[in-house]
Parts: sequence; C-alpha cells; structure tokens
Amino acid sequence: MLIVAVAWIYVVGLMAITEPNVVAGIMTFLGYCVLPLSILYYLSGSKRRRLRNQARAQAHAAQRAAADQDPDHNKDQA
Repeated sequence: MLIVAVAWIYVVGLMAITEPNVVAGIMTFLGYCVLPLSILYYLSGSKRRRLRNQARAQAHAAQRAAADQDPDHNKDQA
C-alpha cells in the first residue's frame, strides 16, 4: 500500500506543479493528496490501534491483579 501512496503523491505533485499559481497548487496538493491519504492511513490503522489498546488493557489488568495479590503492596497504600 505504501507504493500506491508514493505513486499518488507523485501524480498529485505533478498536478500541483502545473497549476497556474502557487495557491492553486498548494490547494490541489492538500485537497487531492494530504487530506485523502491522511484519512486512508487513519482508517487503515484502526485495527492496529484497537489491538494495541486491547494489549495495553490486558497488561494493565495483569499488573493490577499482580499488585492485588502482593501483600507488601497493599500495606504501602494503607
């Protein structure tokens, strides 16, 4: 997927260069390249973020369970 994104950046960059003025070129690049690719990468990373958050929650639950079973840990908090 990265090769497709790089090719798209190249194509849109060439489109932006051919615009009649700088502002139109910048708007073309932002509108056709930066915005769609940022949405695409955000959506394609959703599964990784969800799995990472689940792993963090499980690690936190395991730490909490280990702390609850440690009698010295409970004395320090009291």
